[in-house]
Amino acid sequence: MNDALLAERLLNVIEQDILPLTSKGVEAGNKVFGAAILRKSDLSLVIAGTNDETANPLWHGEVHTLKQFYELPVKPDTKELLFLSTHEPCTMCMSAITWAGFDNYFYFFSHEDSRDSFGIPHDLKIMKELYGLEPGGYRRHNAFFEARSIVDMANAAEEPESSRFLARIERIKASYALASETYQSHKGETSIPLG
Repeated sequence: MNDALLAERLLNVIEQDILPLTSKGVEAGNKVFGAAILRKSDLSLVIAGTNDETANPLWHGEVHTLKQFYELPVKPDTKELLFLSTHEPCTMCMSAITWAGFDNYFYFFSHEDSRDSFGIPHDLKIMKELYGLEPGGYRRHNAFFEARSIVDMANAAEEPESSRFLARIERIKASYALASETYQSHKGETSIPLG
């Protein structure tokens, strides 16, 4: 499957499956992070999830989605699956994705976006304080997984897909900006340690 078709499907899942869950989650005081798991063979959705840190500070979007995945009665092998994250995973989530056996993940917003556009700088602070890594300093291609930016994939597409992708990306960013405003307005009302 080519990158344009893959990017199109991943954007569909963000808009249609993850974002509605995240919109409900931020109303309850959770952050804007979400995730989904898809089959590599046909890109069908296995499960979508969102952040649930108000229930447990470890239930980041990715980890909570993995929790729900492992509660399914029948699960495909993770080597047959794609992992989609709305935001570039933090070190805990990267590790969880790796420990679960995924050999990949795709993300929409970067760590820098989480810090600059969403006012959630913790991922980069933790990377810097614990591991001495600057933004983007981890290896996106390593012995365990390949991490890819959906926005970079869309930007690499040829016309007319490129223009269509850019319009969609802006629409998704606008939806997440609204969700972020909701989260920020509730931020001090929760007991999330790194809120």
